[in-house]
Order: sequence, then structure tokens, then C-alpha cells
Amino acid sequence: MIIHPFSRKIQSNWKLQNRQTKGLLVPSIKNYYSLVTTGELDRELVSDYNITITATDEGSPPLSSSKSVQLSVADVNDNPPVFEEQSYSAHVTENNKPGSSVCSVTARDPDWRQNGTVIYSLLPGEVNGVQVFSFLSVNGDTGVIHAVRSFDYEQFRSFKVQVVARDNGSPPLSSNVTVSVFITDVNDNFPQILYPALEGNSFMTELVPKAAHGGSLVSKVIAVDTDSGQNAWLSYHIVKSTVQGLFTIGLHSGEIRTQTQRDISESDSMKQNLIVSVKDNGQPSLSATCTMYLVISDNLAEVPELKDISYVESNSKLTSYLIIALVSVSTFFLTFIIVILAVRFCHRRKPRLLFDGAVAIPSAYLPPNYAEVDGVGTLRSTYNYDAYLTTGSRTSDFKFVTSYNDNTLPIQLQRPGSFSKAS
Repeated sequence: MIIHPFSRKIQSNWKLQNRQTKGLLVPSIKNYYSLVTTGELDRELVSDYNITITATDEGSPPLSSSKSVQLSVADVNDNPPVFEEQSYSAHVTENNKPGSSVCSVTARDPDWRQNGTVIYSLLPGEVNGVQVFSFLSVNGDTGVIHAVRSFDYEQFRSFKVQVVARDNGSPPLSSNVTVSVFITDVNDNFPQILYPALEGNSFMTELVPKAAHGGSLVSKVIAVDTDSGQNAWLSYHIVKSTVQGLFTIGLHSGEIRTQTQRDISESDSMKQNLIVSVKDNGQPSLSATCTMYLVISDNLAEVPELKDISYVESNSKLTSYLIIALVSVSTFFLTFIIVILAVRFCHRRKPRLLFDGAVAIPSAYLPPNYAEVDGVGTLRSTYNYDAYLTTGSRTSDFKFVTSYNDNTLPIQLQRPGSFSKAS
């Protein structure tokens, strides 16, 4: 800024009255002064300056005048975005819905207008060999991070991504921050029973000596749960047995032992079935069941046929299928018989067509299985009629042909009586 005073006597008496001003009046050329800065101006600290310049002469009394100068500092893109936290962490429950919010990041840029506009994005990277964009997305304006897919704790339990905050200046400035995502486990897996395991159509059977004392180890149920924490804590329970109280199972070990308070006796059944339930400690609790087949015997020669033990469930299912099939066939057959009887009954009740009296059927023509009957009555006028009788029915078709006197009858027909002829 160049300042020119109107009085030549006051060239060295210019003063700055604003103490915050980082400026100084220095002679530039004859009778001109320049306002120069004495330090760096930072718009982010002070964006505007109000400078008052006072000129005083050396007369007696001295006279002075003042002038105010409004100074605005122009912005340059000299500040990168800065995140509010050095790192971010987020906890997401597995089986989450795609599109759900994971967390939010925020960065500030003290620059002005477009120099201070922040845009968020994800740095390219991989999670278990898959691009990070398949797992997360970030809103470029708000910094909210969303899940692109549903997470599975059993596949991966945590991963990290880099979020970039970039301003819109020229040239653009940016900064990065690390976001750690931790997957929280839920109880979504049933216990898996490893032993006893069903292999094909064969069932595993344990042999228990007759001389086994109380507390003897008989077998063990082995199970695992792919969940973590208390969701993977397993407990074992006998829910059904052939003889109640003959065997016990360890609550957390799964070991099956004979009852400590009694020994196996001769009265106990040789074939023993135990249904064991394995439960986890999740909320809600999930469980799986298995069947232990035990045979009380000292040697294999005494082992009875196990077919009824091994296939009791399959036989039960087969019996159910046979019963359902039999009921279905019987129902279909009964329905068919009812329909046939209904059709025949309706056919018998159908009215027969009556012959019109004006239409004469020649007596020489008779329908099959019909008999013709001619006769005269005792009335004064004799009526000639033909009666058609079916051989297998109680009904008949009757037809009146003509009416005539005895004098008009042919000679061969003028005799008393009635006759019938069958064709």
C-alpha cells in the first residue's frame, strides 16, 4: 500500500494505531510511504484487519489527521483436512443387514470455501484376498461408513481400512485415517457332534462289560461349536434312556459312566439306548442330539442282533409311509366305488321317452327283447292296442293305434279271446 501525505513537513510522523496489525510504514519514494507486513499473515487466525493511520505535524500546537484502512486477507489452500481422532474403531454384530451403518469419521479443514470442502473416500485394499469395496462404503459428503455385505464371525473377526479426506482446493490436500472393524459373535451355530457319528447306514455300538463297577467309564460324547466365548460353552445331558439312572454323563466333559451308587445287574436289559442332548450357552441356546447304543455283554458272542436297535427309527418312518400310502389308496378306491354307484342310480331314475300317440309304429316292427300283445276288451267299441314289454323290466311302452267295431274287423280276427305273439 502506497500512502502520499499532502504536507511535506510530516513525512516522518506517520503512525499505525492498530496494535494487531503486522505492518509498518516505510518510506518508498519522495513523499510516499508503503504499508508493509512485518510477519506472516494467517487468514485462519485473522481474516480481516482494520488499520487506522494517523499523521501528525511538528507544529505548535501539533495538528493531525487519521485514515482507516480495511484489509482482508485472501485465502490459499495451505491446510490439509484433519481428522478429529487419530484412529477409529467400530464393532459390528455378525449377520448384520447390508447397508447398515458401521461408524462415522469426521475431518475439518480451516480453509475457506472450496479449499475447506472435504470429500471422503476409501483407499484401495484387500480383506482376506477380497477388495475392501466389497465390504464397506463411505458417504463422500458425510463420512458415514456403511456395510456392503453381511459379516460372518466364523470367516473373519476383524479387518482394517484406510479412509481418505481430501479437500477441493488447487492443488488438493488430503490426509488418511485407519478404521478398525471388529465383528461381534452371535449364537448362530448349532453344536456339531463328532462322536458318536453316523457313518452311512451303520450305527456305532459300545460294549459294556457286565462286571463294570459303579462310576466306570463307558464312552464319551465329543462335540464342538464354531461360535466363540460363552456361545461355544457346551453342556451334556441325558434326556432319555432305556433304564433311568443306570448311566450318567459329565455336564461339561461328555463322559458317560455307570451310576456310582449301583452296579450293573443281571436284571438290566442287555440293550441300552441313551439319547444325549448337547447345548451351548448362547442366548437363545442351541442344541443337538445323538443316540448312544450300548450293549451289556462280556464278549461279542453274546451280543444280540442289533438290527432292531440300529434301524428302529428308519423302520418307524417306513411304517408311517406305508400307513399313509394304504390310507390314500383306500380313500381313492372308496371314492371310485361311490362315484360308480351314483352314476348307475341316476341312470335308472332317468325318465324314459314316451311315444307320441300320433306316430304309429308298424306292428311288424318290434324292438329287440320286446313282445307284442294284441287284444280286445268287452267294451262296445273294440280298441286295438300294442303293448311292448321288456323282458327284464317292470315298465312297458303302450301304444293305441285305432278304434273299430266288430263289423269292421277282418274275418280272421272276428273271434272272441285275446292272443299274444312274441317276436
